[in-house]
Amino acid sequence: MTTSFYWFRNDLRMLDNPSLEEACRNANSLLPIYIHHAYLEEETSWGFPRVGKKRRAFVQESLQDLRAELKGMGSDLAELSGNCLEVFIKLRTRFDTHIIYCEHIEAPEELSQIAELKRAGFEVHCIWQSSMLDPDSLPFALKEMPDIFTQFRQQVERHNLRFSAPLNVPLIVPPLPNISGLVNQLVSFNKEADTTAASPAFADAPLVHDFLYNSFVGGERTALTHLKQYFDRRLPDTYKKTRNQLIGMDYSSKFSPWLGTGCCSARTIAKKLSEYEFAHGANGGTYWLWFELLWRDYFRFLHFKYGTKLYHPSGLGAEPSNEFNDRKFRHWSTGNTGETLIDAGMRELLLTGYLSNRMRQIVASYWIYNLKGDWQAGAAWFETQLIDYDVYSNQGNWLYIAGKGTDPRGGRQFSVAKQTQDHDPHGAYRKIWLD
Repeated sequence: MTTSFYWFRNDLRMLDNPSLEEACRNANSLLPIYIHHAYLEEETSWGFPRVGKKRRAFVQESLQDLRAELKGMGSDLAELSGNCLEVFIKLRTRFDTHIIYCEHIEAPEELSQIAELKRAGFEVHCIWQSSMLDPDSLPFALKEMPDIFTQFRQQVERHNLRFSAPLNVPLIVPPLPNISGLVNQLVSFNKEADTTAASPAFADAPLVHDFLYNSFVGGERTALTHLKQYFDRRLPDTYKKTRNQLIGMDYSSKFSPWLGTGCCSARTIAKKLSEYEFAHGANGGTYWLWFELLWRDYFRFLHFKYGTKLYHPSGLGAEPSNEFNDRKFRHWSTGNTGETLIDAGMRELLLTGYLSNRMRQIVASYWIYNLKGDWQAGAAWFETQLIDYDVYSNQGNWLYIAGKGTDPRGGRQFSVAKQTQDHDPHGAYRKIWLD
């Protein structure tokens, strides 16, 4: 009986998972696995961990939910730790197979992992599945896509492209191979969550934000529950008007934590949005939700065109990054700059692992332009802290603010005084996080 491995990466879900669907269709027996990568345990060159406690907790919750779903279909999930290549070499020895199915991730570290596996003789089947639109449906090749988002959007709209249809949950998950002895060989099969890592993601947040703890729980089933209540309460209708607010759960969709871990796909959300428009009519809010999902696609597709250039200190430009200043970074990252709006935002991020899109832009601009900080250090800090971290969007947004991406206008510098007046004129947001 031929055994294959299904390697969950940023796709911790059963619904709309084309690579899992292919694995289930072709494998006689299937071992689903998740790897806690050794390199993510290391510190960055700026002296802080690659992954913070809040994101670890959310991922662990997502894995527990995924395991429960797999068990409900007669399978299970093996959580393994270490170097990706070494883990698969041990698995190959144990199960005498070299076939791996997984999602395709077009980012440098993830591409390097696949290249290493192929050089080591593994047969790796990767499927791209994290965008709303199928790249093959676009009216241009990805390497020739428009650099400017507006031009990209206009071509998509001109061809009436909305989203690609999501897939259903696989009808059958192939049986597990013989896993006896796996515990001793690979240590962590069916591992229970570490109690520290899985502590509530928002346990340290002020009481006024307790609603976030109840809402941001990892897992596909929680994601779909959140999605349903969002549309049932007709919140898309007000999205465009409220999306730049700073306080509360309902001012924005809050889909991003589950999108970031792949507990929910963009195509599933886009389909729900389309059904909502059919039932209630399209409006500015529903269009803007789709518009934001399209931005997410745009940042993904840029990786096919520019690749590792997006990770150079100068980005796509010629100007070097600002030099890193440790003292200024400590003040910024801990919310101790003396600029109250910035400090409130950075403390919210530190305590909750979440920050509104508006505040992300404001604090990034302040770090780059007011403190003359290294944009890559800022991007790395967001990677550490954000429970909704997404490699494409995080890199794309920091490049955009720093003026090192594709926007011909250069960077985006925000006036803190104006942003404070526009978005927190009475100090309610600052009071929550600074008192």
